[in-house]
Amino acid sequence: MADGPLAGKVAIVTGAGSTIGIGRVMTLALVGAGARVTMTDINKETLEESANVAREIGGDDSVLEVVADVSDPDDAEMTVSRTVSELGGLHILVNNAGTNPLNLGFSSALRDSFWETSPEAWSKVVAVNFGGPFFMARAAVGHLMAQGWGRIIGVTTSVDTMIRKGLFPYGPSKAGHEALVAIMAQELEGTGVTANVLVPGGQANTNLLPSDPELDRSALIQPEVMQSPVVWLASDASDGINGLRFIAQRWDESLPIEQRIEKASAPVAWPQLGSQAVQPDLTTLPEGGIPGR
Repeated sequence: MADGPLAGKVAIVTGAGSTIGIGRVMTLALVGAGARVTMTDINKETLEESANVAREIGGDDSVLEVVADVSDPDDAEMTVSRTVSELGGLHILVNNAGTNPLNLGFSSALRDSFWETSPEAWSKVVAVNFGGPFFMARAAVGHLMAQGWGRIIGVTTSVDTMIRKGLFPYGPSKAGHEALVAIMAQELEGTGVTANVLVPGGQANTNLLPSDPELDRSALIQPEVMQSPVVWLASDASDGINGLRFIAQRWDESLPIEQRIEKASAPVAWPQLGSQAVQPDLTTLPEGGIPGR
């Protein structure tokens, strides 16, 4: 769809290979809106399958497959480099890749206590869910800033999940990603590059959940709710939107855009909770660091 709202734009979507996943459906939406997309994943087989579905929508040259691990900074740099050289540019980064101990084979259950979580499981989950978005954004942001336009979209999770007992280390790792986006948005203000969060709004039907015949997946939020808001966030229509978190389940296409934004969004990382700091604002201190200890 060369005449879509994303015509001429190039995107990277991480974690795009899963056959039941948010990354895949967002890629299909971006390609359907006219973008060319680099799809990354660590699983070559499912990545190829998902990429072929995207090509059915956007054509043979609409997708670049890159097998990469977002937790590896060299892979992040390679992904950006290949995207720019093979697709001709980069405008949109969707940091979607995520994992949990169960997916990594560390646990037979999702709800481990923090003392039951192995150091290896902690390190890997945090590396993917928190380190990955940092490495990818760091690799991409120079190119985005140089052209004076870009989008960084982070897929985090609801605050309920971040602090829910047993969802360790998935919840804390996503909380870290949320804080990262909040800081990026502030530092990118005025550059033409924006950073926002997009979440489904609750438990979604993805491969992060265990295979369980008793689980009614039809009762879950379906990944397709992410499609319309991700296209809008990735487009010129969202110019000036920075530092917000959008709940896809509340994105109502029947409403005028101002009402749609009001219904579906709030500031990223919940600054509306108010300042909790007791010590001075360190950003106001003179050069030379923190006085005393």
